[in-house]
Amino acid sequence: MNFLAHAFLSGDDPDVLFGNFVADSIKGSMLANYSPEIQKGVVLHRAIDEFTDHHPVVRLSTNRLQPVFHKYSGVITDIYYDHFLAKYWHDYTDLDLSSFVARVYKLLIMRYTILPPRSKRILPWMIAQNWLVGYANLNDLQRVFNGMSRRARFDSGMDQSVGFLKIHYDEFLDDFRLFFPELMKEFLNGSDTSKKTQ
Repeated sequence: MNFLAHAFLSGDDPDVLFGNFVADSIKGSMLANYSPEIQKGVVLHRAIDEFTDHHPVVRLSTNRLQPVFHKYSGVITDIYYDHFLAKYWHDYTDLDLSSFVARVYKLLIMRYTILPPRSKRILPWMIAQNWLVGYANLNDLQRVFNGMSRRARFDSGMDQSVGFLKIHYDEFLDDFRLFFPELMKEFLNGSDTSKKTQ
């Protein structure tokens, strides 16, 4: 899953959310530099990724992308799923998306000095372009993929991801609707973040 889903699944603990956000930037012994609660967020992030990567429904999505996008299929699937979460947000929670995202940004800004370098580079762009709310809009989603395509080491083709999504929209949405309630059930455990697990 991508940034919005990870934040959503972090529950109400600011340190867990922080750890969940920075997890991909923390390697090896770096983890020991953070508090136990932040470490808990890192562990949560990795557990969510493990559950997601091995889920048969998610594999349907990545396999659909594989012939065109190859090794980037998993990354694209994650962002597609954040798009669906943002667009259909109120199917999964009573919280207002803009208010939730503003809280996430505020929590991360308050801890900016302890962000890993990679996260420090990402966060200003994320906030300036409001990625987490913008995921719901295909034009903003295109901008996100364009940026990722420019930063990729190889010709990723990710700038074509939105076009591919438009063609196969209902199939990917069906995958997400099957998968996400299972992810919520696995990780939210009655958190106030959600109103139901459908």
